[in-house]
Amino acid sequence: MKSPIIIGIAGGTGAGKTTIARRLSEPLPKGSVAVIEHDAYYRDRPDLSYEQRSVLNFDHPDSLDNELLLSHLKAIKAGQPIHKPQYNFRTHRRMAETVRIDPHPVVIVEGILIFVEKELRGLMDLKIFVDTDPDIRVLRRLKRDIKDRGRDFDSVRHQYYDTVRPMHLEFVEPSKRYADLIIPEGNRGNLDIALEILIDKIRSTALG
Repeated sequence: MKSPIIIGIAGGTGAGKTTIARRLSEPLPKGSVAVIEHDAYYRDRPDLSYEQRSVLNFDHPDSLDNELLLSHLKAIKAGQPIHKPQYNFRTHRRMAETVRIDPHPVVIVEGILIFVEKELRGLMDLKIFVDTDPDIRVLRRLKRDIKDRGRDFDSVRHQYYDTVRPMHLEFVEPSKRYADLIIPEGNRGNLDIALEILIDKIRSTALG
């Protein structure tokens, strides 16, 4: 198998990165795409109490184990399997179990900060930024954190103003300039056209 192509999908919290990754994957042959979430690589902090972990700045690049992700992407490029970590967002701890990912023709990496680190984005063959209005992103994050991560409204609100919004302005939004393609997620017509072009490009490059 030739070297996999790595596609990076970035954008602010709640931008729709996971949805774009799914829509890119679905039309492609079964078993041809693997998805790696940057969120799985949060650093484990067993030295801290739950209360201390709960107030960490999870939106700063230093909160992520980019060295491990970098080594995993290099391994995948070389045709080797990896063991992706799993992260428990309710306890703020890395889980003991990992997920084996074998090399696939297409590997999608998605996360808010994947374009910030020069070495990471240097391994990506295609960089996509999902551009979504802030109000839509906030509502999506609120729903996700309460429903899936056991949070309450006040904690989500405080985190948004304390770290999420400032880190978005400092790191995420400026990283948009490294994107090869910016997708306007809120415009359905433009989104469909962009996805059709991307899928054709992926088919001819990775699967042709």
